[in-house]
Amino acid sequence: MDLQTETWTDMADVETNLALLPVGSTEQHGPHAPLGTDTLDAEAVAERGAERYDATVVVAPAVPVGVAEEHRAFSGTLWTSESTFRSYVRDIVGSLASHGWDHVVLVNGHGGNIDALREVSGTIVRHDEAFAVPFTWFNAVGDHSADMGHGGPLETSLLQHTNPEIVHEDRLDEAADGTSDGWGEWQSGVNLAFDSDEFTENGVVGDPREGSAERGETLLELATDALVDLLDEIADRPAGPRE
Repeated sequence: MDLQTETWTDMADVETNLALLPVGSTEQHGPHAPLGTDTLDAEAVAERGAERYDATVVVAPAVPVGVAEEHRAFSGTLWTSESTFRSYVRDIVGSLASHGWDHVVLVNGHGGNIDALREVSGTIVRHDEAFAVPFTWFNAVGDHSADMGHGGPLETSLLQHTNPEIVHEDRLDEAADGTSDGWGEWQSGVNLAFDSDEFTENGVVGDPREGSAERGETLLELATDALVDLLDEIADRPAGPRE
C-alpha cells in the first residue's frame, strides 16, 4: 500500500508489520539520465516488491536526498551529512514503527548511502522498537552487479524500462565519450579521489549504451525476487531493542 495515496482512516485498518522505505539521492547521472535516477529506481523496486509480495506491505514516501557530496561539482546535486541522513532515516523508521509497521526494509538506490544505512539499521535494531535492514537493489541482480557504475548500464536500463520518457537517448554517445572505466583513482588499494569529477569528465562511470529497456526489465525482476525473499526472511523476526 502506497502511504502517500491512502487516507489515514484506511491505513488505520492495515494489518501488517512490513514496510518499505525507498532511499535515493538527487545527484548528477551524466548528460542522459535525470538527477532523480537513484530515487526513481529505488521507488520502482519498492513498488514492484510490494505488489509481488503475498501479504500487505506499506510503501513509505522516498527519501530523495542522501549522502552525495562526492558529486557536488555537478549542477543540481543535493546532499546531506551522514549524521543528518542517519538521524532522518531513523526518525522515519520510528514513525512507521509507531503505527505497527515495525519491520522496515530500506530499499536503497545510491551507493553513497550504503555505509550510513548499514550503520543506522544496526542502531535501530539494537536500541529502537523496530527491525530495519538495508537492501541495495543493484547488489541483488546476480552477475549484472559487476557492471554497476554511475549513470552506467544498470541504472540507465532500469530507467529505460520504468521511466523511458526521462532518459535522453540522443545523449548516450555523449555520455559514453566522457565516461570513466572505474570509480576512483586507486593506488596501493587506496582511492585517492574523493569527488567524482576527479576521474570522470561528465559524471558517468561505465557505458550506458550497454543498457536497454529489456535489460531493465530483467534487472527489475531480479531485484524484486530478492526483495520478496528478504521480506519473507524478516517478517517473523523479533523487533525491539536488544539492550
